[in-house]
Amino acid sequence: MSIRDFLKKQFIDVIHWTEPGDGILAYRYPMQDMEIQNGGQLTVRESQMAAFVNEGTIADIFKPGLYTLNTHTLPILTNLQNWDKAFQSPFKSDVYFFSTRLQINQRWGTPNSITIRDKEFGAVRLRAFGIYSYRLSDPRTFYTNLSGTREEYTVADLEGQLRNTIVGRMSDAFANSQVPFLDMAANQVALGQKIAEFLKPTFTELGLTLDSFVVENLSLPDELQKLLDQRIGMNMVGDLNRYTQYQVAQSMPIAAANEGGGAAGIGVGLGAGLTMAQQMMNSMKSAEPQAPAAAAPPPAAGPETKFCQECGKPIPRSSKFCPECGKPLQ
Repeated sequence: MSIRDFLKKQFIDVIHWTEPGDGILAYRYPMQDMEIQNGGQLTVRESQMAAFVNEGTIADIFKPGLYTLNTHTLPILTNLQNWDKAFQSPFKSDVYFFSTRLQINQRWGTPNSITIRDKEFGAVRLRAFGIYSYRLSDPRTFYTNLSGTREEYTVADLEGQLRNTIVGRMSDAFANSQVPFLDMAANQVALGQKIAEFLKPTFTELGLTLDSFVVENLSLPDELQKLLDQRIGMNMVGDLNRYTQYQVAQSMPIAAANEGGGAAGIGVGLGAGLTMAQQMMNSMKSAEPQAPAAAAPPPAAGPETKFCQECGKPIPRSSKFCPECGKPLQ
């Protein structure tokens, strides 16, 4: 290999990048000991943007298209390097490619319950999870705040920051929404849009655009969920007395048939049936108006007694006079 051939390999005529896989947000084109040929070609594909960095400062940014690198396509870089308008020599610059396609199916969730103030239940601890999607929209801001001079910056590098930011802002979103928990659970689409409005400025500060935010599930801790289920059940029951009568009537055949395989089981079953029957009768009696008690009939005369014709009191049959009024008896 001649010296001329060796030197020729140090100049880059074509600059382009094809993503090798998913999850790459920023990629630094390899420029070690190489210079860009004046008049070279830059190819920026759809879903990409490219940036030229001169001495640590972002100069020119290119959207999708095919560019011939000269003073017309590199106005800022030309000004930074104080070139003549008709420069012909190769130049040194770092080139970064940025993937602007949509990063979908990004998961978020609350590892611990967050506490919010609810109109109906007071202080409530809830959990939530879902998905979101975003895209890189501002390479200059993204390079300055996140990727910097790294050879590669991926979605995984950013995932923890975004997830924690989402969880941190959710408490503010819930507090400002003034929507009861039950309404939140029933309107998760509207809730997701509300949270997205709170999150968009944070994404913009990182050079990103939040495209969608979906709340897949809202749930309470187990102990609170049980209390909520009980409350819903009580609202569904309505008239507690009628519900109790119905439950007792439904349980009686089951209790009577549950013999348990022996006499003891039969006794238990009968005892439970009688107890529930008594409860049912008491419940039914409490719902019915009570009739006035009838007057007790006078005691009947026995074979050893008779009645005084004057005062009507019972006296022994052998008596000659009534011990109450003193009248002689016939």
